[in-house]
Amino acid sequence: MKSIYRMFKIQFICFFVLLFYFYLHGSPVVEAIIDHHIISKKIDQVLQEQSHLEDSLVSISVRSATTGELLYDYNGNVRLKPASNMKILTAVAALSTLGKEYCFQTELLTDGKLKWGILHGNLYVKGKGDPTLLKSDIDEMVKTLKKQGIKAIRGNLIGDDTWYDDVRYSIDLPWSDETMGYGSAISALTVAAYEDYDVGTVMLKIVPSEEVGESAQVIMQPSNTYLEIVNLTKTVSEDEKEELSIVRKHGTNQVLIEGTLPKHITDFEETIAVWEPTDFALHLFRQSLKDQGIYLLGNVSTDVTPENAAVLSEHTSMPLADILIPFMKLSNNGHGEMLVKEIGKVVNGEGAWESGLEVTEQILRRYGLNMESILLRDGSGISHTNLIPANELSKLLFTIQNEEWFSTFYQSLPIAGASDKMIGGTLKNRMQNTQDRIRAKTGTLTTVSTISGYVNSANGETFIFSILTNNMLDNKSGKNLEDQILMILANF
Repeated sequence: MKSIYRMFKIQFICFFVLLFYFYLHGSPVVEAIIDHHIISKKIDQVLQEQSHLEDSLVSISVRSATTGELLYDYNGNVRLKPASNMKILTAVAALSTLGKEYCFQTELLTDGKLKWGILHGNLYVKGKGDPTLLKSDIDEMVKTLKKQGIKAIRGNLIGDDTWYDDVRYSIDLPWSDETMGYGSAISALTVAAYEDYDVGTVMLKIVPSEEVGESAQVIMQPSNTYLEIVNLTKTVSEDEKEELSIVRKHGTNQVLIEGTLPKHITDFEETIAVWEPTDFALHLFRQSLKDQGIYLLGNVSTDVTPENAAVLSEHTSMPLADILIPFMKLSNNGHGEMLVKEIGKVVNGEGAWESGLEVTEQILRRYGLNMESILLRDGSGISHTNLIPANELSKLLFTIQNEEWFSTFYQSLPIAGASDKMIGGTLKNRMQNTQDRIRAKTGTLTTVSTISGYVNSANGETFIFSILTNNMLDNKSGKNLEDQILMILANF
């Protein structure tokens, strides 16, 4: 036994002597082996220095973007919560199923006839899952009705959101996220507050009064009376703290705003999710009809559009390639959930989470992922139940590189250090001066920090990486670990 051990020891030493000899004489293969070994040593050193992460779970996977070879693996097969890295899976499934040119429609239809400026019948608003519909788009659709000579509607305004099911929240959405724009309810007929395209939301801008002691002013975008604002704020002097609380009461559209706002703060904004997004969309359509001078004589309700209804006006969304920009760069949760439902609708005829996740799983299997080690619960990653190993994420990022839509996917990833939020996204303030060389999807939940993507190193080599950290008491420690590792790869 000792002689066998001695033989292997001698062979091991000889191997590294030869390796060093070829390295000195310029063998590119050997140089790469040694250099990648140096990278591994540096990452190991960074991990050893993270004493505050000793009781956390860390999973790291680094591959060659050229060969797919696994260059570094630290707990790479351990299933962890991906947070918004789940959006990578959803984007891949959407591009594979729908295609980068796919668009969403919103239609205005009627079952009646127009005579002498009066539409004798109902006006139906049929939503087909557009995650980017704005109040300005509604106004344009209503202007089309006016151009057709409609001055009054002798019928009802009816919203049809049956393109998707009526389940508004994904199965694991925390109840505490319901109020916030990132936790909005999902409907096939929904309106975004502004060009960040958070669906089913209203942007609240809170402006201090000119006089200390008076209530702050609350401005809503889009302007509406759907939300009931209870304003208990107070303007305070510049040397006092900003302490504002904004909460929408569950099951209602009453928003309580209370606390203090110093005089010098003029840019306090918060996105609030509405209760029942379909009704909010109808509220805005009714408001637009009134603003355009079209009188609605009936009521507002929801129902299914008759099959024989005629289309009066139609709005087409931007293509999926453009939708992926706010989805991936701004980490838009609502888009993730709507894309999952749309995938299910297109493939299985059912706009539901279960249907869309089933299709997503099938697509991921085609890319060689081991679905026995992955648990999918939503499309955004807001669930704390989603699970995936870092090695599977890096494998997916490698295998999709040959797809014709890959450049679309790649362009949608946040770019480290790019100050424009529609370019840098969630990485705009991180790893600056890396000269456009780090593109990655971030993820954050309480106790969870993740990042996966691509690094173009200083010597021209491209690495694929996935870093997942769970069970942290301080999320900043996870971000710091990610940045240190990515800078090692970027400076290689």
